[in-house]
Amino acid sequence: MLVSTYDVAALRAQFPALNAGYAHFDAPGGSLTPQPVADAVAAALTAPLANRGSVTAAERNADRIVLDARGAMADLLAADPGGIVFGRSMTALTFDLGRTLATGWAPGDEIVVSRLDHDANIRPWLLAAQASGARVRWAEFDPQTGELSADAFAAVLSPRTRLVAVTAASNLIGTRPPVRAIADLAHEVGALVHVDGVHLTAHAAVDVDALGADFYACSPYKFLGPHLGVLAADPALLEMLRPQKLLPSTDAVPERFELGTLPYELLAGVTAAVDFLAGIAGTGPTRRDRLVTSMAAVEEHEDRLRARIEAALADLPVTVYSRAAHRTPTLLIDVPGRETADAYAFLAGRGINAPAGSFYALEASRWLGLGDTGALRIGLAPYVDDADVDRLIEGLGEFCQTSPT
Repeated sequence: MLVSTYDVAALRAQFPALNAGYAHFDAPGGSLTPQPVADAVAAALTAPLANRGSVTAAERNADRIVLDARGAMADLLAADPGGIVFGRSMTALTFDLGRTLATGWAPGDEIVVSRLDHDANIRPWLLAAQASGARVRWAEFDPQTGELSADAFAAVLSPRTRLVAVTAASNLIGTRPPVRAIADLAHEVGALVHVDGVHLTAHAAVDVDALGADFYACSPYKFLGPHLGVLAADPALLEMLRPQKLLPSTDAVPERFELGTLPYELLAGVTAAVDFLAGIAGTGPTRRDRLVTSMAAVEEHEDRLRARIEAALADLPVTVYSRAAHRTPTLLIDVPGRETADAYAFLAGRGINAPAGSFYALEASRWLGLGDTGALRIGLAPYVDDADVDRLIEGLGEFCQTSPT
C-alpha cells in the first residue's frame, strides 16, 4: 500500500477554475489548469522572445524553453529528450507520422488497429493505408467485459504487418490493454507499434520503453498543461524517417518533424505542468523519481474515489460499461430508458460537469451497442475530492428518480 501525503485541499487551491464552484468530472476531455502553468505561459509571452538562436537574449530564451520542455516530457515518459517531438495536437502528429510511414508501405502490406481506440489512433492509419494500398485489419475488444486482449492482436498479425496502433488506455471506458504483450507480438513479426497515451498519461506513471512503444503520443492538456501534442520515439528511429518539410528548415532530429515555429509559450507551460505533477506528492532526488511517486499517489487517490462512485452506481438503475480488470478512473454509464443527453443536462444544472457522447471513440461506442450517441462519461482528475463525488452521487440518484419528460 502506498503511503502518500496527498493533500487534495492544497492541490485544489492551485486551480483558479475551481473557484466557480463546479464539480469537474470532465477531465478526460481536457483537465483544468493550475496557476503555475498559466504563470509560466504568461512569463514566456512577456519576456524577450524570438526564433531560436544563441545571439540575442530573445533567441536564447526560445532555445531554453524548447530544450526545457523536451527534458520535462522525457522525464514524464522515461524517454530520450532527443526523440521528443512537439506539434499542434496528438491528432495532427499522428496524421503527419502516418503519411511519413506510409511512403514505405505497398499493396499487400497490413496495418492493425483496434476497435477500442480513439479515432485519432484509427483514422490517420486507415487513410494512410488507403493511400498506400495497404490492408487494414482490426483487433476487437470484448464488449461484455471491455477487455482488449493480446490474443485479439495475435489473431490478425502476419509477416506483412507494418504497424500496430493501440491505445494505452481507452478514453471512453478506461480499459488498459496489455500493451507490452501486444508490442512484443508486433515486434516478433517486424511491425512498429504506435501507442496512443493521451488518456493513460494523466493517470499513471509512464515508461515508453517498458511499454514496448516505438512511438508514444500524448496531449499535455489532458495532464494539467496547455493544448498541444507530443510524440516520443527513439531518436535513431526518427533519423530513419523523412517527413515532408520546408526546404530551409533544419533536417536535425527531432526538429525535422516540427513544422513551423513552435509555440514557445505553450512549451513553457508544458514544463510547468510536468513540474507541477512532480510536486503533487513526489519524493526522490530526480524529477523522474518525483514524477513516479507523485503519479502513484494520484492513481491511489483517483482509484479510491472511483471505488466510491462504483459502489454507489451498484445501487442505482444504471448500466456501467467500464468493466475491465485493469482500467483508469473513467466510467461510462447510461440509464436504461432515459436519454443520455438528459442526464448530462440534469447534472450540469446542478453544477456537475459530466458530459455525454462518444468522445471520438466512435468505433468503441458502436461496438458497445451505443451507436454514435455514446453515454455519460465520469472522469476523475487529481483535483477531484470527496465533496465532488458526494455531489455526483446525489445528482445521479436524483436523476434516476425523476420521470422522463
